[in-house]
Amino acid sequence: MSWFESLVLGLVQGLTEFLPVSSSAHLRLTAAFSGWKDPGAAFTAITQIGTETAVLIYFRKDIGRIVSAWFRSLFDKARRRDHDAQTGWLVIVGSIPIGLLGVTLKDQIEGPFRDLRITATMLIVVGVVIGIADRLAARDETGGRHRAPKQRKTLENLGVKDGLIYGLCQACALIPGVSRSGATISGGLFMGYKREAAARYSFLLAIPAVLASGAFEVKDSVGEGHVAWGPTLFATVIAFASGYAVIAWFMKWISNKSFMPFVWYRVALGVVIIALVSADVLSPHAAESAS
Repeated sequence: MSWFESLVLGLVQGLTEFLPVSSSAHLRLTAAFSGWKDPGAAFTAITQIGTETAVLIYFRKDIGRIVSAWFRSLFDKARRRDHDAQTGWLVIVGSIPIGLLGVTLKDQIEGPFRDLRITATMLIVVGVVIGIADRLAARDETGGRHRAPKQRKTLENLGVKDGLIYGLCQACALIPGVSRSGATISGGLFMGYKREAAARYSFLLAIPAVLASGAFEVKDSVGEGHVAWGPTLFATVIAFASGYAVIAWFMKWISNKSFMPFVWYRVALGVVIIALVSADVLSPHAAESAS
């Protein structure tokens, strides 16, 4: 992998990680359209450490409060009723599905799931799902001629059941094209949460899974030597900087804007990919991973 490739792929990772468009799909597509080798699942997992570092810094006050309350709840039963302590436990519970499936399906994630036909299908299908969830949220927020606006849930209403559903939605993002934020936010909207609450919990829930996945890939890659560490670390830094900017913008934008621009983008991109693969312009299979 060249330094220019790492710059471009780092930007792509940072710009798309927190938007409901699938960062793994865009990394795969950027390489395919550019004629580069597929950066591979290991590159994706390691550069995501950069974007999750951006989450840690942006939400540092929330995270510090949650971690502190969670630790105190280990030794004081009364504190387990504290909302922040409960959020800490629910993040752990919600991380179980992706942890189990990530280990079980590791070979599929690094191989068959990276087929562009699967990516394109997921872009379209999940795009439609996000669109439906967005319309339901908009209907509740605005009401109608004969219907009053409906109060949507906040993170204060989050329980074990909803936490597990969020976790299952996040696990779907193991397939390129799904989008971690798209799946979890739309899941939250279907469960009746406010847009900002769904996005905030989506970002918090991703922290353990992404950091664990990145650490796992680092451990494996150090011994095998198949990662170009200089360009990969450079891409990780770029992903951090661009990712932080996107979080700041997205959290302001999401409170009163529709997801429909992302829906139309996903569907259009999926259709274009299917057309290009069908015309043999793009190979559905990944080229040998970059090193």
